[in-house]
Amino acid sequence: MTEYNIKEFKDILASAEPVPGGGGASAYVASLGMALGTMVANLTTGKKKYAQYQEEIEQAIAQSEKISDELIEFIKKDAEAFEPLSKAYGLPKDTDEQRKERDKVLENALVVASEAPIELMKKIMEAIKLIDRLSIIGSRLAISDVGVGIQFAKAALNGASLNVFINTKLMKDRDKAQAMNEETESILKAGNELADKIYNEVLNAIIVK
Repeated sequence: MTEYNIKEFKDILASAEPVPGGGGASAYVASLGMALGTMVANLTTGKKKYAQYQEEIEQAIAQSEKISDELIEFIKKDAEAFEPLSKAYGLPKDTDEQRKERDKVLENALVVASEAPIELMKKIMEAIKLIDRLSIIGSRLAISDVGVGIQFAKAALNGASLNVFINTKLMKDRDKAQAMNEETESILKAGNELADKIYNEVLNAIIVK
């Protein structure tokens, strides 16, 4: 999954294959957003103007590269989480016993399929917080790239949340579904608020009034 080149990933995403889908695409977009953060840090390191932040910039480069790689891994994790759900839908339901077993397997698969995008959202939040810091200590010459990166991360965060909600909607355990929805909504609110703050700061920095 992670060995596709860009065109191969785009082509399989566009196909009728069940994976990658919205979750894998969100992970990839988030990784690109974090990569833009890494670029900003690389354009800042070693510059006299930002010497006071040199140690932090070096740490940011290492941290952002790690986060970006981990986000790419979520493409595979998302596919693995969806596979049991895909198989559950294909289980027989001709008899009461079969329907009971299918419902049990499907419920468990829905939980697994919901957990993966929640974990992805948590990782995206790490990227958003790091981009926030880079918007302050990074080179002003690359501030627009901070803005692009944060928009990518925000889109990925919102995209991942949809993969939670579409699965929790079908869960019979409504208490579990509600708990997952509330966790998702909490991350979503915090992430969108921070992303919007960063983006507006970027706009204010580059628009001549």
